[in-house]
Amino acid sequence: MAHPLHPDSVIVADLRRDLTSAGYTADAVREVWGPIADDAVGHGLHGPALAALAGRDDAPATLARLFFLGVATPREHVDRALPTVGADGLVAIGIARLDAGSVVPLALLRPQDVVDARGTAQWWFASDLDEAALGGPLPTDHVLGVGGASLTLAGLQLDTPARRVLDVGTGCGIQAIRAYRAGAAGAAASLVATDVSERALAFTRMNALLNGIEGIQTRHGSLFDPVAGEQFDRVISNPPFVITPRVAGVPEYEYRDAGYAGDDLVAAFVRGVGDVLAPGGTAQLLGNWEYRGGEDGLQRVRGWVAASPVPLEAWVIERERLDPLAYAELWVRDGGTAPGTPGYAALVDAWLDDFAARGVEAIGFGYLLLRRPASGVAALARYERITHPLPDRDAPLGAHLAGALAAFDALEQRDDASLAAARTIVSDDVTEARHHLPGVEDPSVIELRQGGGLARTVEVDPALAALVGASDGELTVGQLSDAIAQLLEVDAAALRADLLPRVRELVFTGMLRLA
Repeated sequence: MAHPLHPDSVIVADLRRDLTSAGYTADAVREVWGPIADDAVGHGLHGPALAALAGRDDAPATLARLFFLGVATPREHVDRALPTVGADGLVAIGIARLDAGSVVPLALLRPQDVVDARGTAQWWFASDLDEAALGGPLPTDHVLGVGGASLTLAGLQLDTPARRVLDVGTGCGIQAIRAYRAGAAGAAASLVATDVSERALAFTRMNALLNGIEGIQTRHGSLFDPVAGEQFDRVISNPPFVITPRVAGVPEYEYRDAGYAGDDLVAAFVRGVGDVLAPGGTAQLLGNWEYRGGEDGLQRVRGWVAASPVPLEAWVIERERLDPLAYAELWVRDGGTAPGTPGYAALVDAWLDDFAARGVEAIGFGYLLLRRPASGVAALARYERITHPLPDRDAPLGAHLAGALAAFDALEQRDDASLAAARTIVSDDVTEARHHLPGVEDPSVIELRQGGGLARTVEVDPALAALVGASDGELTVGQLSDAIAQLLEVDAAALRADLLPRVRELVFTGMLRLA
């Protein structure tokens, strides 16, 4: 049974002040143990970091040992690093215990850099001890800290205003806190965070206090049950979407398994989210979907959207596809069972048997952005695969996605004649690459490359390349098309009909913008 948490507002506020005074930041931790040890910690290897910390009792080193690595630390060092809250305060809120002269951590408390449209900030997140700190498999009620998937979704969050926000399956609370940060600029008036785990809700309350946030409501329950009858302008979720065999001997982790078979959890979310979305509201989540019996995985998602009783628009991006063996090994290792250890092969076999029984050939992972159209008529239906590396996380995608939605809405108001009368400007991050065969003057391939956003590469013909190159906001799309037709000695009407759909696509993807 996991130890209870007691997120007392006064003690946690004192802890926050002590962490600030101690300079316990992500940069400070990286400086304490250096780049090689930092990479090793990212792989669950603590040896190099502990070696770098040996003999140090300054505040950043003490806190990195205690709360980043989860290692028992002399009480005198902890009391000195946290002079207000001290070791007794950590015990009182349930994140440490005392053992003779040592403070033994019962939770991790790690700093996290924040970069978004509002600038940079520093957060702290408490969560359960990981497998490296525990020295073995995770308990099934484990509350996960901030990881790659949660950072991805945090960066995907739209930066547009939302009066009411719902975070489904909040975990340690990172998505709710990220949404609240956007709300601090005048967006969210209320924010509800839900989870099936009371322990996760306690961590969310503690992390909100750690980051100086009040007003996040926490509610216990599955999916949309805790908010039945309510509507929200924004729903965000990093749900427990991992596909797990429902057989004896396979642990069901609350943070990643929802008790559904196959990809039914994501299907249930997609089919049900429309009921809690206000007209014009958006939902964003991460998810898995199966490829079964020759059926395309994205087509399965399209079917879930179509099955929603409330009309939904959808933009779904598949980022990765794994075969059953790779998927099984990924999640067996994630639970703390390493290759070659007892039980590893049996767990992998259980996954493979489950996939074989349902004819699963592959599993897709990606991002889902859903919107309840204010008009009641769904116009956006975009399902695509973008598997190439994206720009650094220091450039969050939320602003790009919001810009694409705004561009889509603007384009929906324009017929071809109206678009031809519009002026376009090429985005600053767009470059052109031309590939020539040796000795041939004309290029065999022309590509437009996007430096930001989704880092798309689009192959274009000379006509579209010329239009993009001349898009400086001076001439209309129609004027540019006609001039290019004259230059290429082709029919002007036919060229315009060919170019306009592709101009729409470039505006949606952010390579062009309407002046």
